[in-house]
Amino acid sequence: MKIKEVWAKVRTSVRNKLIAGILTLIPIVFTYFFLKAFVGFFDRIINPILEPYLGFHIPGLGLIISLVAIYFLGLFITNILGRSLLAVLERWLNYIPLVRTVYQTSKQIASAFSLTQTGFERVVFVEYPRSGAWTIGFVTGQSKGKDGTVFVHLFLPTTPNPTSGWALFIPEEDVIPSEMTVEQGLKAVISGGAITPPITNLCKPTSKD
Repeated sequence: MKIKEVWAKVRTSVRNKLIAGILTLIPIVFTYFFLKAFVGFFDRIINPILEPYLGFHIPGLGLIISLVAIYFLGLFITNILGRSLLAVLERWLNYIPLVRTVYQTSKQIASAFSLTQTGFERVVFVEYPRSGAWTIGFVTGQSKGKDGTVFVHLFLPTTPNPTSGWALFIPEEDVIPSEMTVEQGLKAVISGGAITPPITNLCKPTSKD
């Protein structure tokens, strides 16, 4: 074997190992800096308040206190008084054009993520708004009609804001099960269909003679 061939193989092997090492290191580095920035964000808010009393800095203490404060905020906002105060605050924010836009957009994104915890059982396809056109629906339950027909309760969200939509009761035989998870279904709705699994179990309807 020629020296050039040996050197080419060694160089290729070294290059492949370096690429593999870099690809392994990239997500670790990004995760480290994300966690550092995340913890540091809360520390920069809380520590200046506590350090005059403690006399020293405790890394991560700001995050712990912030999580406790967020928990109590959630506890407060889920009761009648908290919801009433939040409604008043939202009405005030609606009078400020730029702030209103930022707040409403952020609220829609947060609501979209929270939909995964609202009790959606699975994702299905339903023929809507016309024959041959299929849309994503989220199953919320089922019931039986007087004749024994099983009806599936569906929520059909709008795009790109899945917090609004339609509630439909459809015979179970008229829906097609989807292999997508609820999270994948929400991503497909929010992205306008841009983020979907490459293969679905939909098929082209056969022509009727």
